[in-house]
Amino acid sequence: MPGITDSTTRDDLSPAGTARENLTAHEAGAPDGRPADGGADGGAGTVRLLDPDGVRHPSPEHDRWLSDVDGDDRALLQLLEDMVVVRRIDTEATALQRQGELALWPPVLGQEAAQVGSAHALRRDDFVFGSYREHGVAYVRGVAPVDLLREWRGIVTAGWDPYAVRVATPQVIVGGHALHGVGYAMGILADAERDGAAGSDDGTAAVVSYFGDGAMSQGAVNEAFVFAGTWSAPVVFFCQNNQWAISEPVALQSHVPLVARAAGFGLTGVQVDGNDVLGVLAVTGAALHRARTGGGPTLVEAVTYRRGPHTTADDPTRYREAAEVEAWVRRDPIDRFTAYLRDRGVLTDAADAHVRDVADRVAAALRTDLAASPTPPPLSIFEHVYAQPNPALEAERDAYAQYLAGFADDGADGAR
Repeated sequence: MPGITDSTTRDDLSPAGTARENLTAHEAGAPDGRPADGGADGGAGTVRLLDPDGVRHPSPEHDRWLSDVDGDDRALLQLLEDMVVVRRIDTEATALQRQGELALWPPVLGQEAAQVGSAHALRRDDFVFGSYREHGVAYVRGVAPVDLLREWRGIVTAGWDPYAVRVATPQVIVGGHALHGVGYAMGILADAERDGAAGSDDGTAAVVSYFGDGAMSQGAVNEAFVFAGTWSAPVVFFCQNNQWAISEPVALQSHVPLVARAAGFGLTGVQVDGNDVLGVLAVTGAALHRARTGGGPTLVEAVTYRRGPHTTADDPTRYREAAEVEAWVRRDPIDRFTAYLRDRGVLTDAADAHVRDVADRVAAALRTDLAASPTPPPLSIFEHVYAQPNPALEAERDAYAQYLAGFADDGADGAR
């Protein structure tokens, strides 16, 4: 019998063949902006404070988490600026990869609100564990734009100091870092108990672990849910459901909303419109408060869309229709927030020009800084692997040095 991944039979199977057609029914929401069915309680629906046309809907439950930005024009403009800059970094990085300056790049186009909104809810002492697509989160936390790219150029093994910005370096193994995040969160609890700070009014620090919809089927992620729920670890699991796990639609792995899995692990579950930056900010803020103050972990499912390829090595036209992409273009997170700020009179022509100018300057500096980044000597890859040298590593280094020497020209030292 053919397998479900057989390209000749996939469309004939009832679970897989209807996956693409069913996407908007229970995960993505309708293209006209109506909420998706199946929220945290099985019927409350998706949290959404901004419609796709920018209309703001009051919500006493969620507005309390927006008090720092709702009446602050500068804070609102900063949210917009960060989203615009993140998109410009992403566009520039994609172009650089196409020009041969990067080996690979995982685009984030369409997911700016999910990342910027959630990152703005973080405190300075919180820690982030992300996958390879959290460029927006890292930027908001203070990672320099060029440091987002250097790893993808192949000149560093880690783009930044994780303790300086409290963001772990990107994890390529799908879902593996969810356990790292829980381990760190359990360490926070241990430190608080040791220092007698567990009952502090501000609560403890917290962790946010970001991953995509595909990671929800990974054993490590489910194990992380078990540990977090058992120990009430101060962690927020932030799933960016961008509808596609590389070339497979999310409905292929789950016939119910992903957030519905939270209850089985004893987690609080919340589904939010991931293209609504205010909704994401409010939901993440509430989840972080819950985590800090002993309320336990939360699974946030941010329903969004990856409009670009999975990586620049991918061709999404082979597995999805243009009409699907266009439906999500009409729900663009930046356009939505721009319409809201224009209607409020916050985004003037001058303010808009300033935001665009900031993005232009970041893009120009990014290209300059990347070109000026030094290429390390080949043998430096063996440095800092272990705290102390060991014979096995030295043997590998010597073998690689001999290999490089084989490319030497006229006696030049190929190991330099």
